[in-house]
Amino acid sequence: MERTPLEDIAQFLRRLQWTALGVGACWLLWVLAPVLTPFVVAAMLGWLGDPLVDRLERTGRSRNTSVILVFTSMALLVLLILVLLVPLIERQISTLIVSLPRYRDWFTGIAIPWLEQRTRLEISDWLDLNHLIELVRSNWERAGGVATTLLGYLSRSGFAVMAMIANIALLPVLTFFFLRDWDVLVERVASLIPRDHLATASRLAKASSDVLGAFLRGQFLVMVTLGVMYGIGLWGVGLDLGILIGIIAGLLTFVPYLGPASGIVLGVIAALVQYGDWKYVAGVLAVFGVGQVIESYWLTPKLVGDRIGLHPVAVIFAVLAGGTLFGFLGMLLALPIAAVANVLLRYAQERYTHSRLYAGDHPADLLDPATAPIAPKADAATPAGGNGNGAAGAERETQ
Repeated sequence: MERTPLEDIAQFLRRLQWTALGVGACWLLWVLAPVLTPFVVAAMLGWLGDPLVDRLERTGRSRNTSVILVFTSMALLVLLILVLLVPLIERQISTLIVSLPRYRDWFTGIAIPWLEQRTRLEISDWLDLNHLIELVRSNWERAGGVATTLLGYLSRSGFAVMAMIANIALLPVLTFFFLRDWDVLVERVASLIPRDHLATASRLAKASSDVLGAFLRGQFLVMVTLGVMYGIGLWGVGLDLGILIGIIAGLLTFVPYLGPASGIVLGVIAALVQYGDWKYVAGVLAVFGVGQVIESYWLTPKLVGDRIGLHPVAVIFAVLAGGTLFGFLGMLLALPIAAVANVLLRYAQERYTHSRLYAGDHPADLLDPATAPIAPKADAATPAGGNGNGAAGAERETQ
């Protein structure tokens, strides 16, 4: 049955309406980005903590008791990280600043001449390491450390101070309410979905949650575990900057090969500058070798699995694009949007491969090698050129 022109116009107007609604939502998100940031962070924390709350509820505790236990644990974890990690990183950066002259001498006296001898390129004419290193040292000394820089920036903007204090004060309150009412919010959103599309929307939402949960929860644990292992291992080898290098390598682990590769390069350079002995270089390589074995054979299969489906290039692009378009809020929303987009693209591919546009007059399952039935082997009872399916085969041939 052919569609009338009025039906085509109505469908076009509906599509135009949804497009305008999407553009308006993006514009509103861009305008309200500073206000929405604590709400998005709290919603992500609530989403991450809701499975733990549900698990505690299944043990017989009330919802409020479960929320209080999970919320307290999350707050203590954040406080512990701030108390232990921030001063440690600042001390490591101060050590790096003090050690910059040694790195400059090593680069200009050993590394660059070695490269020039083998590549026959005048690398020293392209780089002015002395100027770069002195620039870094002077800026760091002028700033006086991380705390002084932060306080100086805040003191120059009273509105920024008030906004930051408000966001910090709002974050735990919003997180608590998201944890307590997460299931209610999900039910209210589900009640707004048209009943004909509820099953499909629920399946896509569950797939998106699985993908994003596997990435955030699993990959975060892998990053933290490897960062601690690398930091302790390099510190045990004797590197002054071992903890800082380990943290950097752990944070970059979400991109395959980039984390260990950067850690190995930085660790080898630090070992050569500090000791100039290949024995310590071998120690650095051993630390990262053991870490890669543990990650490949235990951490990633156990904590992450094979449900992510997010390519590292897609992750990097999503974070950079979100930050460029919407600032810090865009970086927070980048991974959830990328996970949902990945699920929707796979669903669109599934619909396309089962559509008449793709399959034509042939059933889609015969075009998919994964689901296509295995053709029976020809034998004496099957005539040459026959399909071996009796009446059904003859019926398909007549069609």
